[in-house]
Amino acid sequence: MNCASATDRPLDVLFVSPDSAAQAYQDLSKDYSAIEPPTWALLLAQSCRAKGLGVAILDIGAERLLEEEAARRIGEAKARLVCFVVYGQNPNSGTTNMIGATALARRVKQEYPDSIICFVGSHTSALPREVLALPEVDLVLLNEGVYALHNLLKTDLREQLENVKGIGFKRDGVAQLNAPELVVPHDRMDVDLPGYAWDLLPYQSRPLDLYRAHFWHAEFNHNLRTPFAAIYTSLGCKFKCDFCMINIVNRVDNAEGVPSSSSPNMRFWSPQFILGEFEKLADMGVETLRISDEMFFLNKNYYEPLLNGIIERGLKLRMWSYSRVDTVRPQYLELFRKAGIGWLALGVEAASQRIRHEVSKGSFKEVNIRDIAKTIHNSGINIISNYIFGFPDDTAETMQQTLDLALELNTEMVNMYPCQALPGSPLYYTAKTNGWALPDSYSGYAFLSYDSQPLPTRHCTAADVLRFRDNAWQTYFRSPNYLQLVEQTFGPEQRRNVEAMASIPLKRKLLGD
Repeated sequence: MNCASATDRPLDVLFVSPDSAAQAYQDLSKDYSAIEPPTWALLLAQSCRAKGLGVAILDIGAERLLEEEAARRIGEAKARLVCFVVYGQNPNSGTTNMIGATALARRVKQEYPDSIICFVGSHTSALPREVLALPEVDLVLLNEGVYALHNLLKTDLREQLENVKGIGFKRDGVAQLNAPELVVPHDRMDVDLPGYAWDLLPYQSRPLDLYRAHFWHAEFNHNLRTPFAAIYTSLGCKFKCDFCMINIVNRVDNAEGVPSSSSPNMRFWSPQFILGEFEKLADMGVETLRISDEMFFLNKNYYEPLLNGIIERGLKLRMWSYSRVDTVRPQYLELFRKAGIGWLALGVEAASQRIRHEVSKGSFKEVNIRDIAKTIHNSGINIISNYIFGFPDDTAETMQQTLDLALELNTEMVNMYPCQALPGSPLYYTAKTNGWALPDSYSGYAFLSYDSQPLPTRHCTAADVLRFRDNAWQTYFRSPNYLQLVEQTFGPEQRRNVEAMASIPLKRKLLGD
């Protein structure tokens, strides 16, 4: 499909969602990684459209566009502003998606030199001066960029830019960051971020059919993966974990070295407003849905009326959401299951309570992870457990303890990550201060890329960490107990699908591949 606005007026802004899946996921990108709708492009497009602006979205990954075709489509759109919205489905994706974003922006600049190119996203918010220094980038939006974008589009994009808060621009080749702009406050969410521009997304035969859910979310059944959507009911997180940079898009301080932990801000749409978005998706035939909130299972004043509303409306959805292990409230698990949440993603992170405290600023409550997992299982909800290997104090022994815990819990799915000092996270600035080696490329921050370069610990090299992570993943997914669980829970065909996924090797530069 051609990118086009919902009106015939000239385009004020074309939102471009870049694609870096091949580099970030290697061969897993072909059949196994998810293809998510570009959440922030949808939010920004709808917010601009509500102001009467002409908007469109070009999703490179969904349409599987080659760079040449994508550049041509951008040039032919003749938008006043080309806005690259650089986020992704994982916290590190704002950085790793810079791979595809910068390459495509460079080509657009070469072939359509009059194009005005803007970048917004988590990496841009973390390192705005670095992004603005790229020759292909004319402007950057700081933090989430909502109000800055609205005000920028009131200008001719060339003059009086110094009067627009929340942007960076170049004047005679010299980069300049203006004073920060506010993020949308809690009491303005329904008004100034009024939903998602679902109708601007490409599709083949029906809405959202170019998007596919995470393999495990569809119970390892490829036929259940599409159509698929992802939606936020809140933005931000109140916690300050050292390894996370989620809150960097909340920052309202342009000073150097300001980490994401300085902006632990959560904002919510009203439950009734979000229920309207759920109903729109259901009317479009979407059943498989991700709730993308970092902390959905946190504030019952919001999730309780939302989930009850889903049940009352009879919406039949297959959903998953996040929770920390210390925020799970057993008395609400039945409500989650009845509303259609069949999976909870638990941030277990590490087996050692000491290491969890070290990277969570002491906010991690003492809980019995085994009891929490058992309670969730008994409620009929599946678990995807998230583990991280290579925290600063990790040793070979503590990483083994984490793997042993994963094998013991034997949840229906796991993610296993090497610890990365993601730009914008407190850990990133700790690494910079201590002179720890950081990746020299965007792809180096990708967990599954060939170039992946995790942090060394005080006791292990970066190669040790990466090798342990890759071996741990293979150990888990080849475990007879795990494969038996998959077969009993989902069926023999799904077991074969998991075995096929586990047979795809990852190549690693750091390990000599």
